[in-house]
Amino acid sequence: MRFFGQRRLYCGFTNRTRRPYTELTNMLKPSMKHDQPQFRKTIMPLSRMVPLFVMALLLLSGCNDLVSTGSTRDTIAPVIPRPVSIDMGTGRYALTPDSGFHVASEELAPTAHHFAGMWAVPMGRTLPVAPDAGDIVLKLDTTLPAEGYELRVDDGGILITAGDAAGAFYGLTTVHQMLPPEISGAGPAMTTDWSLPHVDIVDAPRFSYRGLHLDVGRHFFDVDFVKRYIDTLSRYKLNVFHWHLTEDQGWRIEIDAYPRLTEVGAWRRETVVEKNLDPYIGDGIPHGGFYTKDEIREVIAYAAERHVTVIPEIDIPGHAGAILASYPELGCHDGPYEVKTTWGIQEDILCPSEATFDFLYTVLDEVAALFPSPYIHIGGDEVPKNQWEESPLAQEVMRREGLADEKELQSWFIRRVEQHLNSRGKKLIGWNEILEGGLAPRATVMSWQGESGGIEAARMGHDVIMTPTDYMYFDFYQGDPDTEPLAMNWAQRIIPLDTVYVYDPIPEELTAEEARHILGAQGNVWTEYMSTPEYVEYMAFPRALALAEVNWTPLESRNLDDFYNRLARNLLHLERMGVNYRIPERIDDMTAAGM
Repeated sequence: MRFFGQRRLYCGFTNRTRRPYTELTNMLKPSMKHDQPQFRKTIMPLSRMVPLFVMALLLLSGCNDLVSTGSTRDTIAPVIPRPVSIDMGTGRYALTPDSGFHVASEELAPTAHHFAGMWAVPMGRTLPVAPDAGDIVLKLDTTLPAEGYELRVDDGGILITAGDAAGAFYGLTTVHQMLPPEISGAGPAMTTDWSLPHVDIVDAPRFSYRGLHLDVGRHFFDVDFVKRYIDTLSRYKLNVFHWHLTEDQGWRIEIDAYPRLTEVGAWRRETVVEKNLDPYIGDGIPHGGFYTKDEIREVIAYAAERHVTVIPEIDIPGHAGAILASYPELGCHDGPYEVKTTWGIQEDILCPSEATFDFLYTVLDEVAALFPSPYIHIGGDEVPKNQWEESPLAQEVMRREGLADEKELQSWFIRRVEQHLNSRGKKLIGWNEILEGGLAPRATVMSWQGESGGIEAARMGHDVIMTPTDYMYFDFYQGDPDTEPLAMNWAQRIIPLDTVYVYDPIPEELTAEEARHILGAQGNVWTEYMSTPEYVEYMAFPRALALAEVNWTPLESRNLDDFYNRLARNLLHLERMGVNYRIPERIDDMTAAGM
């Protein structure tokens, strides 16, 4: 394999050994106890790995340049997502010990301080922030689109004119990506060359909702990782973190009025090993955890600094195993209930009793008071109706309310929850099953079972977030299952990076007026088989970078070859951040060919 060759070398994208093979497998599956062949899978085949120090050598050998073909510098800007308009210049501007932020509007000062702090350690100095001096100028122009910005880099310095504080943040995010990748490191950098190309950029997002999801119900992840995850997605202009907080396998949010939710519901006795359901094999290791309200406030504040909205999900009336284990009186039968140790659709659901609604209203009031997001996600997916069919109480509700079947009962259930949320100033999001039996009047639909639910909702005048399984499920395999760590495959789909990139959230079937209801797209990271932060990152990145471009860049400006050129440099930024990621085959093959 050639590491150094023509100028087209994709800098640093030889496969890297992040950890020894045995450590890697233990990291991915710390609870493995049974020596089965599938347990010995690793992130990449050993034959495709090289030592991490090669990346450092590549950085030192000139790969701080922006590269494409031939010998011309700065012919592309390695920015993801691709800006709406970009005009590359011929020179470079370098930040020096005398550089600083000139903030012309006090509203933009927090953004300047954020980046000054982020760059301080690698640069070895903290750039000053002042209202009247500095070569990094931040200005406000409210005639620009929301979240939009204009960026100019020339011999006079860096000028960012933004429509709002978020636009200024995204302008500096673009600057960050054009600086040498060492700017993303946690320690002092080896370089003193903090230069970037002359460029003129005009930019604004295509969609207002640009989301990435994380399921912490199946496996719990601590606050430090949640913040790291938010930081990473924010660096690619994603602006929504969908926090899936409750599941059959665990309840993760402190609720003052119902302490058993975290005393009981946050813990399961063990976890099924791999897919060993019949016969069942458990790992014998208790698993659990939850976030205190103070920890949640900490995460929300951290996200807000990065212009990320945190949307909580409290999944009802299905996926309620942890609720029923804590408060069995809310079920339609006497139990026994337990926090589930296996995955899949569970039969136990909430009964449509007044006691259930009293519980939900109290829980949602505490959630609404905690999260400033205008939305609360209530799930509504995968609700088996067997227990309602057999429940005298559920059947009496149907008779009393004039409901034709259990689907209409679920619609009635969701409508009551929506009315309560609306009374608290919140809007409801639900998975596309909330369409069954009739859609709640103001609900936003998250379409995951293909696009049909989103199309139906948009035609009804409801807002939609597109997250179809075939493109947006980042828990699915990215490549050959024989060479990848264990992942979901219930839909018999492999979702590589290219598949994510080519997705268009606006279906062809919609008219222009209907398409206005498509808020954007979201990638989902369900964690049945992801028990460590490194495993989550490997599944999410770089697919989330393709998602970022799907959501931001105009469809006519997207080009897969161009994306890969820019992705190469951005994987070095992820490397410097310490983020685990999968090297796409295309980049690996280009490197192997000496390109």
